[in-house]
Amino acid sequence: MEHAAEAHAPGGEAQVAAFERARMAMWLFLASEIMMFGAFIAAYVVLWMSAPDQVHDGPETAFSKHHLSWKIACFNTAVLILSSFTMVKAVQAISKNNRAKCEDFMIATAALGALFLGVKGYEYSLKFADGIGPDTNVFYGCYFLMTGFHGIHVLIGVILLIWCAFYVKRMGQYDYAPVENLALYWHFVDLVWIFLFPIVYLL
Repeated sequence: MEHAAEAHAPGGEAQVAAFERARMAMWLFLASEIMMFGAFIAAYVVLWMSAPDQVHDGPETAFSKHHLSWKIACFNTAVLILSSFTMVKAVQAISKNNRAKCEDFMIATAALGALFLGVKGYEYSLKFADGIGPDTNVFYGCYFLMTGFHGIHVLIGVILLIWCAFYVKRMGQYDYAPVENLALYWHFVDLVWIFLFPIVYLL
Protein backbone atom coordinates (compact mmCIF):
# COMPACT_ATOMS: atom_id res chain seq x y z
CA MET A 1 0.00 0.00 0.00
CA GLU A 2 1.27 3.42 -0.93
CA HIS A 3 1.72 6.14 1.65
CA ALA A 4 3.36 8.80 -0.49
CA ALA A 5 0.50 11.21 0.07
CA GLU A 6 1.29 11.20 3.76
CA ALA A 7 4.86 12.35 3.18
CA HIS A 8 3.71 15.99 3.30
CA ALA A 9 2.61 15.64 6.92
CA PRO A 10 5.11 16.56 9.66
CA GLY A 11 7.55 13.70 10.01
CA GLY A 12 5.74 11.79 7.28
CA GLU A 13 8.47 11.96 4.65
CA ALA A 14 11.06 10.20 6.80
CA GLN A 15 8.55 7.54 7.82
CA VAL A 16 7.55 6.85 4.21
CA ALA A 17 11.21 6.58 3.18
CA ALA A 18 11.83 4.14 6.04
CA PHE A 19 8.76 2.17 5.00
CA GLU A 20 10.00 1.85 1.42
CA ARG A 21 13.40 0.63 2.58
CA ALA A 22 11.81 -1.90 4.92
CA ARG A 23 9.49 -3.14 2.19
CA MET A 24 12.40 -3.59 -0.25
CA ALA A 25 14.29 -5.57 2.41
CA MET A 26 11.26 -7.79 2.94
CA TRP A 27 10.93 -8.46 -0.80
CA LEU A 28 14.61 -9.47 -0.94
CA PHE A 29 14.08 -11.81 2.02
CA LEU A 30 11.00 -13.33 0.40
CA ALA A 31 12.95 -13.83 -2.83
CA SER A 32 15.46 -15.98 -0.94
CA GLU A 33 12.60 -17.93 0.65
CA ILE A 34 10.99 -18.49 -2.74
CA MET A 35 14.24 -19.98 -4.01
CA MET A 36 14.42 -22.31 -1.00
CA PHE A 37 10.87 -23.61 -1.29
CA GLY A 38 11.20 -23.70 -5.07
CA ALA A 39 14.21 -26.00 -4.67
CA PHE A 40 12.23 -28.31 -2.38
CA ILE A 41 9.31 -28.48 -4.78
CA ALA A 42 11.58 -28.93 -7.79
CA ALA A 43 13.40 -31.80 -6.04
CA TYR A 44 10.10 -33.51 -5.33
CA VAL A 45 8.90 -33.09 -8.92
CA VAL A 46 12.18 -34.47 -10.26
CA LEU A 47 11.85 -37.50 -7.98
CA TRP A 48 8.21 -37.85 -8.99
CA MET A 49 9.23 -37.99 -12.66
CA SER A 50 12.49 -39.97 -12.40
CA ALA A 51 11.52 -42.53 -9.74
CA PRO A 52 7.80 -43.16 -10.21
CA ASP A 53 8.02 -46.52 -8.46
CA GLN A 54 9.01 -44.70 -5.25
CA VAL A 55 7.12 -41.44 -5.53
CA HIS A 56 4.26 -41.75 -7.96
CA ASP A 57 2.59 -45.05 -8.76
CA GLY A 58 4.55 -47.76 -6.98
CA PRO A 59 3.41 -49.85 -4.00
CA GLU A 60 5.23 -47.60 -1.52
CA THR A 61 3.34 -44.55 -2.71
CA ALA A 62 0.05 -46.40 -2.63
CA PHE A 63 0.84 -46.99 1.04
CA SER A 64 1.80 -43.33 1.42
CA LYS A 65 -1.26 -41.88 -0.26
CA HIS A 66 -3.50 -44.12 1.80
CA HIS A 67 -2.18 -42.46 4.95
CA LEU A 68 -2.63 -38.89 3.65
CA SER A 69 -5.90 -37.10 4.25
CA TRP A 70 -6.73 -34.56 1.56
CA LYS A 71 -9.76 -33.55 3.64
CA ILE A 72 -7.55 -32.46 6.55
CA ALA A 73 -5.26 -30.64 4.12
CA CYS A 74 -8.26 -28.98 2.45
CA PHE A 75 -9.49 -27.75 5.84
CA ASN A 76 -6.07 -26.32 6.59
CA THR A 77 -6.04 -24.64 3.19
CA ALA A 78 -9.34 -22.93 4.01
CA VAL A 79 -7.91 -21.84 7.38
CA LEU A 80 -4.90 -20.18 5.74
CA ILE A 81 -7.03 -18.50 3.07
CA LEU A 82 -9.22 -17.06 5.83
CA SER A 83 -6.11 -15.92 7.70
CA SER A 84 -4.99 -14.03 4.59
CA PHE A 85 -8.32 -12.20 4.62
CA THR A 86 -7.96 -11.20 8.28
CA MET A 87 -4.38 -10.04 7.57
CA VAL A 88 -5.67 -7.83 4.73
CA LYS A 89 -8.21 -6.33 7.14
CA ALA A 90 -5.39 -5.65 9.63
CA VAL A 91 -3.45 -3.71 6.98
CA GLN A 92 -6.57 -1.77 6.04
CA ALA A 93 -7.14 -0.90 9.67
CA ILE A 94 -3.60 0.35 10.29
CA SER A 95 -3.70 2.39 7.06
CA LYS A 96 -6.71 4.21 8.54
CA ASN A 97 -4.88 4.58 11.87
CA ASN A 98 -7.41 2.28 13.53
CA ARG A 99 -4.97 0.48 15.79
CA ALA A 100 -7.56 -1.32 17.90
CA LYS A 101 -9.05 -3.05 14.87
CA CYS A 102 -5.60 -3.80 13.51
CA GLU A 103 -4.72 -5.49 16.78
CA ASP A 104 -7.92 -7.53 16.70
CA PHE A 105 -7.37 -8.72 13.15
CA MET A 106 -3.75 -9.64 13.81
CA ILE A 107 -4.76 -11.68 16.85
CA ALA A 108 -7.41 -13.39 14.71
CA THR A 109 -4.76 -14.13 12.08
CA ALA A 110 -2.43 -15.55 14.73
CA ALA A 111 -5.26 -17.72 16.08
CA LEU A 112 -5.93 -19.11 12.60
CA GLY A 113 -2.22 -19.78 12.15
CA ALA A 114 -2.18 -21.62 15.49
CA LEU A 115 -5.21 -23.63 14.36
CA PHE A 116 -3.35 -24.59 11.19
CA LEU A 117 -0.37 -25.77 13.25
CA GLY A 118 -2.63 -27.70 15.60
CA VAL A 119 -4.28 -29.53 12.72
CA LYS A 120 -0.89 -30.21 11.11
CA GLY A 121 0.39 -31.53 14.43
CA TYR A 122 -2.63 -33.84 14.63
CA GLU A 123 -1.92 -35.04 11.10
CA TYR A 124 1.71 -35.73 12.01
CA SER A 125 0.60 -37.66 15.10
CA LEU A 126 -1.48 -39.95 12.90
CA LYS A 127 1.57 -40.67 10.78
CA PHE A 128 3.80 -41.38 13.76
CA ALA A 129 1.13 -43.63 15.30
CA ASP A 130 1.21 -45.70 12.10
CA GLY A 131 4.98 -45.94 12.29
CA ILE A 132 5.51 -43.44 9.48
CA GLY A 133 8.39 -40.97 9.58
CA PRO A 134 10.73 -39.07 7.26
CA ASP A 135 12.78 -42.24 6.71
CA THR A 136 9.79 -44.39 5.67
CA ASN A 137 10.32 -43.79 1.95
CA VAL A 138 11.22 -41.06 -0.53
CA PHE A 139 7.69 -39.73 -0.62
CA TYR A 140 7.50 -39.19 3.12
CA GLY A 141 11.00 -37.79 3.21
CA CYS A 142 9.80 -35.06 0.84
CA TYR A 143 6.49 -34.72 2.66
CA PHE A 144 8.02 -34.05 6.07
CA LEU A 145 10.72 -31.80 4.62
CA MET A 146 8.34 -29.51 2.72
CA THR A 147 5.48 -29.41 5.21
CA GLY A 148 7.88 -29.22 8.16
CA PHE A 149 9.74 -26.20 6.82
CA HIS A 150 6.43 -24.59 5.96
CA GLY A 151 5.15 -25.25 9.47
CA ILE A 152 8.24 -23.58 10.95
CA HIS A 153 7.50 -20.50 8.84
CA VAL A 154 3.89 -20.48 10.04
CA LEU A 155 5.06 -20.71 13.66
CA ILE A 156 7.44 -17.78 13.15
CA GLY A 157 4.58 -15.82 11.61
CA VAL A 158 2.28 -16.56 14.55
CA ILE A 159 4.93 -15.39 17.04
CA LEU A 160 5.52 -12.19 15.07
CA LEU A 161 1.79 -11.55 14.78
CA ILE A 162 1.32 -11.82 18.54
CA TRP A 163 4.28 -9.50 19.12
CA CYS A 164 3.07 -6.99 16.55
CA ALA A 165 -0.50 -7.06 17.88
CA PHE A 166 0.74 -5.82 21.27
CA TYR A 167 3.26 -3.42 19.73
CA VAL A 168 0.93 -1.78 17.20
CA LYS A 169 -0.54 0.74 19.63
CA ARG A 170 2.95 2.09 20.30
CA MET A 171 3.75 2.70 16.64
CA GLY A 172 4.13 6.22 15.29
CA GLN A 173 1.37 7.67 13.18
CA TYR A 174 3.15 6.82 9.92
CA ASP A 175 4.95 3.69 11.11
CA TYR A 176 3.15 1.06 9.01
CA ALA A 177 6.20 -0.96 7.97
CA PRO A 178 6.02 -3.71 10.65
CA VAL A 179 2.37 -4.51 9.88
CA GLU A 180 2.66 -4.35 6.11
CA ASN A 181 5.90 -6.33 5.99
CA LEU A 182 4.37 -8.93 8.26
CA ALA A 183 1.40 -9.06 5.88
CA LEU A 184 3.76 -9.72 2.95
CA TYR A 185 5.41 -12.52 4.90
CA TRP A 186 2.07 -14.06 5.89
CA HIS A 187 0.70 -13.97 2.35
CA PHE A 188 3.91 -15.64 1.18
CA VAL A 189 3.45 -18.44 3.73
CA ASP A 190 -0.13 -18.90 2.56
CA LEU A 191 0.91 -18.95 -1.08
CA VAL A 192 3.53 -21.63 -0.43
CA TRP A 193 0.83 -23.86 1.06
CA ILE A 194 -1.41 -23.25 -1.95
CA PHE A 195 1.36 -24.84 -4.05
CA LEU A 196 2.18 -27.61 -1.58
CA PHE A 197 -1.41 -28.78 -1.13
CA PRO A 198 -2.05 -30.04 -4.67
CA ILE A 199 1.53 -31.21 -5.23
CA VAL A 200 1.71 -33.35 -2.09
CA TYR A 201 -1.90 -34.41 -1.55
CA LEU A 202 -3.53 -34.49 -4.98
CA LEU A 203 -0.89 -35.49 -7.54
